[in-house]
Amino acid sequence: MYDLIIKGGTVIDPAEGINGVNDVAIENGKIAKVAPSIPAEESKRVIEVKGKIVTPGLIDLHTHVFDGVNGNGVKADLGGVRAGVTTMVDAGSSGCDTFGGFTNHIIPNNATEVLPFLHICRTGLATTPDIFSPASIDLDKTIAVAEANRGVIRGIKARMVSPALEIMGMEMPKMAKRAAREAGIKLMVHIGDTEHRYDANVIRELLPIMEAGDIVTHLFTANEGGVIGSDGKLVPEAKEAKERGVWLDTAHGRGNFGFDIGARILDQGLIPHCISTDLTVPGRQNTVHSMTEMMTRFLALGFTIEQVVEMCTINPAKALGEEVRLGSLGVGKQADVSVLEIKDGDWLVYDVLRVSRKVQKAFVPVMAVKRGEVFEAGWGPRTWGWEPDQA
Repeated sequence: MYDLIIKGGTVIDPAEGINGVNDVAIENGKIAKVAPSIPAEESKRVIEVKGKIVTPGLIDLHTHVFDGVNGNGVKADLGGVRAGVTTMVDAGSSGCDTFGGFTNHIIPNNATEVLPFLHICRTGLATTPDIFSPASIDLDKTIAVAEANRGVIRGIKARMVSPALEIMGMEMPKMAKRAAREAGIKLMVHIGDTEHRYDANVIRELLPIMEAGDIVTHLFTANEGGVIGSDGKLVPEAKEAKERGVWLDTAHGRGNFGFDIGARILDQGLIPHCISTDLTVPGRQNTVHSMTEMMTRFLALGFTIEQVVEMCTINPAKALGEEVRLGSLGVGKQADVSVLEIKDGDWLVYDVLRVSRKVQKAFVPVMAVKRGEVFEAGWGPRTWGWEPDQA
């Protein structure tokens, strides 16, 4: 007998090529069956979700959830299972001096699965700025911590921002790449200098050092150092990076997502792989309300519902090397499921520059299932819940 059947929803699973009304049966924390009509009496529990969409568990590839250690860290379950998201990647909130907080406090105390990257800065994002001298990096200890936590730490994070670039130049990301290579993990690099102080052409030096499996995050940044040059054209290294297997993530954040830049990038044929939030406490209060709102912004950019789901499920699973376990509803996969509502209306969504776009459909979280355990969505961070602004 199954433990749970999620019944009557429209299952959208790009990895399995499914888009239609189906039931999803779960047993022992695994996906047991996906079929149009599974008898309710075959399960201990049935949840009716007619009219909703059912997807593989959403994966947010760029968040900050070092809650209680860094001042901007969101409690993972608020942006995770209580927001329809089953897995969150912490994008370098901790460094080699502070990483123990993840294994001791964050990972074991959240139902949401947290997969951390290790910042090349030894204290992570505990200070602003993060890197303020060459002593901010301890390369040997960073490698040692990554190796000691193999299977927990998923990669090394570097941020192409001032003053780190003014102090260390390209030596900083090269050190991060060396740490990633020696530890046998991937590199994630934040592009876009929010301080607007460093040479915008730094992107052309950065991208060639990135290898297949590495991740560029903030692809749609309007800040200097992004993939659109001063002539309005894509730097050639951007397409070259994608062609050799570098993953492209759009992490929104408080200052690194512009609709106009995104449209230029898309018009020139560079399509990102992943959608993510760059969730933080101040971001959640102002511009980054939820993963589902990020998904709605991509509908406003012209992506289809199925494309958006793919960018939040199987693509980030592949970027993490976790596609055997996560990212689809294939039989035997971990029972991570997101149930969402698509609300029709006249909605407005905004980028970090407060440029708005209209969209007629909005994603709203209803429920998450993590390893077979059910979590209803909590009330959203806005006074009216999860929905975007009304047009």
